[in-house]
Amino acid sequence: MIKIAMADDHVMVRSGIRAVLERENKDIQIIAEFSNGKELIDFASQNDADVYLMDISMPLLNGIEATQKLLKMKPTAKVIILSMYDDRISVEKAIKAGAKGFVVKVSDTDTIIKAIEEVISDRFFLCSKVSRYLVEGFLNKTSHKRAKSILTPKEREVLQLIAEGYSSKKIAEEFGLSLNTVHVHRNNIMRKLKIHKQAALIRYALKEGIAHI
Repeated sequence: MIKIAMADDHVMVRSGIRAVLERENKDIQIIAEFSNGKELIDFASQNDADVYLMDISMPLLNGIEATQKLLKMKPTAKVIILSMYDDRISVEKAIKAGAKGFVVKVSDTDTIIKAIEEVISDRFFLCSKVSRYLVEGFLNKTSHKRAKSILTPKEREVLQLIAEGYSSKKIAEEFGLSLNTVHVHRNNIMRKLKIHKQAALIRYALKEGIAHI
């Protein structure tokens, strides 16, 4: 039995995926569903799944950041990104974060099942809609490397919540931090990015795929 933990902030999407996967393949079982990456990470800290299936755009902790956190905690975890986004940057960020597969949500059930089977066998899988990026060479070691973010993982998490409209007090509550620590993170973000206005921070977060609206 292939046990899958799934994170997507749309309950209808989760229900639909669960229904078709468990109907089409009796060896697949959805053992847990979550509405954001933070809930999935909390689950993974105490439980194991064979495959983690998650969206990119989620509140509190997006799929890219969640993948990085998950693999830091469980280096052998297998992640498939199932997303409405099919642009090159999203695919590149997902693979570089450690995802083994990337499938767009318009894909048919057979494609999703194939992705699960491939990553279980420790192989990569990109659906046909985005596989052209591999051909174009964005994973080629000789290709131009994008500059790494100057923000720390925690700063990126805080920036996501800022872009999603969370107050400093609410961010502190979500991460179990003091209000002063959140203010320090916010100030460090602004200093590193040389950005001093909320609107500009939001634009940066959207451009870098840290948050989606």
